[in-house]
Amino acid sequence: MVFEIIDLKKVFGDRTVLDIPHLYFEKGIMYSLLGPNGSGKTTLLEILSLISPPTTGRIRYNDRDVVFTGNNLTPLRRKIVMVQQNPVLFTTTVYKNLEFGLKIRGISKKEREKIIEGSLDLVGMRDFMNAEAHKLSGGETQRVAIAQALACSPRVMFFDEPTSNVDVENQIAIERIMMEINAQKEISVIFTTHNLNQASKLSRKVISLFEGRLVPSIYENIFRGKIVRDEDGNGICLIQDKIRLMIETEKTGFVRLSLDPCKIEIMKDQYIQHGKNIFKGRLIQLTYEHDHIRVVVDIGIPLNILLPVDQPRNEPLIIGDEVGIFCPSDGIQVF
Repeated sequence: MVFEIIDLKKVFGDRTVLDIPHLYFEKGIMYSLLGPNGSGKTTLLEILSLISPPTTGRIRYNDRDVVFTGNNLTPLRRKIVMVQQNPVLFTTTVYKNLEFGLKIRGISKKEREKIIEGSLDLVGMRDFMNAEAHKLSGGETQRVAIAQALACSPRVMFFDEPTSNVDVENQIAIERIMMEINAQKEISVIFTTHNLNQASKLSRKVISLFEGRLVPSIYENIFRGKIVRDEDGNGICLIQDKIRLMIETEKTGFVRLSLDPCKIEIMKDQYIQHGKNIFKGRLIQLTYEHDHIRVVVDIGIPLNILLPVDQPRNEPLIIGDEVGIFCPSDGIQVF
């Protein structure tokens, strides 16, 4: 494995922003760190990329403990690179931006030229080699920053929200570049995103975070709620004061819960009946995803539903349809 995390915690003041007992990353695989804002994705990425040390716990790289003191990190930082969400380039040409790090490493001029041209080719920016870097668009800047990182011949590349500030054309290009880096260069790739579709499309493994803790990846519909009791003593979970979900649990007060997207059922509007954990909503997204169709239904909160591609349906699903959804009790987990 390329990374292993053991009993890791990161604390800012009196707030614990990461609490991960154990996690590992295999070599040569693309991982996504998925979660809402404030879930700890970027903090974990900064620790793994050796920018920030954990408060407590251990990080292992290639089966050796990482020591965050003295000059111990220098050799590792030659193998690990981070592409920031808002990269900053030097006020000079694209070529010289890539050349800077190679010069520091003592690489010959001829070899520098070869590496720079190859890196810019991979990101589709070779024609911009002599362009002024500070005049590039946001998407072009991101692609040059990726080429700059590639020029260092890393074994692991980290991306923090790589497409959050770019247009659709550059988003598609950057996603393609990330897949090629992983497949062709055999570089381990770890990136953060809050985009579930992007995480599922690009990465072989999705690691989900919520409030600094790991949650099972399959449980994509993760919410905070408050459990109260009705007059008969039944548990009801209130989600954002909009949804009343009947739930079987002994817990009370504030909790986190998840709804398994593979177990939620969809009913067309004319078949909707009142009942336990049945809600009306509007279908707002349909996308194909490997061997599933991802359906997003807005019931006051957005719910992701995964349907098998070969599942027979009497009527087609159309964006904008009013539908009903049923959340079975065996698809609800409280943690």
